[in-house]
Amino acid sequence: MTVRPSPRPNRRMPWQTGRVPPTVLLAEDDRAIRNALERALALEGYRVTAVADGVEALAHAHKNPPDVLVLDVMMPGIDGLQVCRVLRAEGDRTPILMLTALVETADRIAGLDAGADDYVVKPFDVEEVFARLRALLRRTNPDGVPETPAPVPDVPKRAPERHIEAAGLRMDPQARRAWRGERELELTRTEFELLELLARNAGIVLDHSTIYDRIWGYDFGPGSKNLAVYVGYLRRKLDQPGAPQLIHTVRGVGYVLRED
Repeated sequence: MTVRPSPRPNRRMPWQTGRVPPTVLLAEDDRAIRNALERALALEGYRVTAVADGVEALAHAHKNPPDVLVLDVMMPGIDGLQVCRVLRAEGDRTPILMLTALVETADRIAGLDAGADDYVVKPFDVEEVFARLRALLRRTNPDGVPETPAPVPDVPKRAPERHIEAAGLRMDPQARRAWRGERELELTRTEFELLELLARNAGIVLDHSTIYDRIWGYDFGPGSKNLAVYVGYLRRKLDQPGAPQLIHTVRGVGYVLRED
């Protein structure tokens, strides 16, 4: 891992303008990586709690829930995947970034299966970690910064958004539920957002950059397999025997939702 000061020393993050900085819970058993990443995150403006194993990570997450978690996959005892599974089983939707030395697609799918939102493969540049954390925080708050909600003025409420219907799918954005026919789909947050984007643009081919920008808020470049892994995982939940495939790959361009 390369840890270095930001190449833009005068850059001011949103939380450096008087707002409360985001909190990060970092769990990494390698002391050198843990200490270096903790210092780098602190210099970037985050409030960091760093622990050495999954047991400590769960204890801290329960006592003082952070704004985002950074979990190493391979830790003694309770590893990062187990921490992720426990939190998701408890209904905790805090964004989770996994750190992994495992590069096989099956390993990445295991992390997504456990409920992780994104991952970084070791060795990594700390700037990539910063970019992915900013993207995760933007998804939970448009400004990328958790803040106390302002009082809501007493104005008439808008009618809830109607269901999205496309290619035999029905989605309820308010309840974050989705169905194919009569079968309800069990989707993670990222899977739901990806399917919603495709459904809202049914029949339109969305290129990789557009999808990365809309879902992750950051284009991870042509070498990233994040999108392909999520599409593959989503297909396995959508497809059923005797029914047409819904998500189609347009080679060299992107993906489209349509019922052929």
